[in-house]
Amino acid sequence: MNTHKTYTVIEATEKMKSYCAYQERCHKEVKDKLRSLRMIEAASDLIINTLIQENFLNETRYATSFARGKFRIKKWGRNRIKLELKRRDIGVYNINMAMKEISDVDYLNTFYELAHKKADSLTETDLWKKRKKLSDYLLYRGWESHLVYEAINDIIKP
Repeated sequence: MNTHKTYTVIEATEKMKSYCAYQERCHKEVKDKLRSLRMIEAASDLIINTLIQENFLNETRYATSFARGKFRIKKWGRNRIKLELKRRDIGVYNINMAMKEISDVDYLNTFYELAHKKADSLTETDLWKKRKKLSDYLLYRGWESHLVYEAINDIIKP
């Protein structure tokens, strides 16, 4: 016996409207959600078009809000933000718009604040291991390598 609930296009559209109203979503997330609701491709396309027309779904708005949030809250660098946006199938134009949301001054201030804070928290006594741990941490978070190595040379002196 099939225990999966089925939705009409109208029901699924309403469900997706509240899904998008709760938090910014990208097209990929909405497509995945519709797939999980077992909607056929044609119905999914129709629903997505409706969401776009009614401004529930806006890729530029999603990308800019994603970039702002990940930078301010998670302290991610530009490389990581770009990578995560690409993973969500966001276009180059929208990724570039999102990058403009982060001012260079805020970017560098956040980077140095994060680098100093992490360096202070490392208990490693071997200088080279400490430098490696700090660089791994900052690179994983998506900060540019030239900034990372410059900061390591300033903060952890041999």
